[in-house]
Amino acid sequence: MNKNETRQRRARQTRIKIAELLAHRLTVIRSNCHISAQVYSPCGNKVIAAASTMEKDLRTSVKNGGNSDAAQKVGKLIAERAKKAGIESVAFDRAGHRYHGRIKALAEAAREAGLKF
Repeated sequence: MNKNETRQRRARQTRIKIAELLAHRLTVIRSNCHISAQVYSPCGNKVIAAASTMEKDLRTSVKNGGNSDAAQKVGKLIAERAKKAGIESVAFDRAGHRYHGRIKALAEAAREAGLKF
């Protein structure tokens, strides 16, 4: 198995566990240039809130979409949008990525903005 296959296996196992819990899921999508986050319903087929560095207002406020500062802004924004939709707690789906760097910055910013996970 290569690096991408092992990451996808970890992500699949996490999503199976979250589906058993019937919890709202905060998913992080990471690329070299951007980071985005989405909150899914417990059934997994409806996006309730989303935030990304590709949005026009965030593109103007961040110089680079692929760093920790941008991840913090996305984390704060996704927490605000989720709370506006009536969601207080979520299960964190890091898509098999390690919990450090941009993933950690997004998660901590979402926690500071009031989202529980």
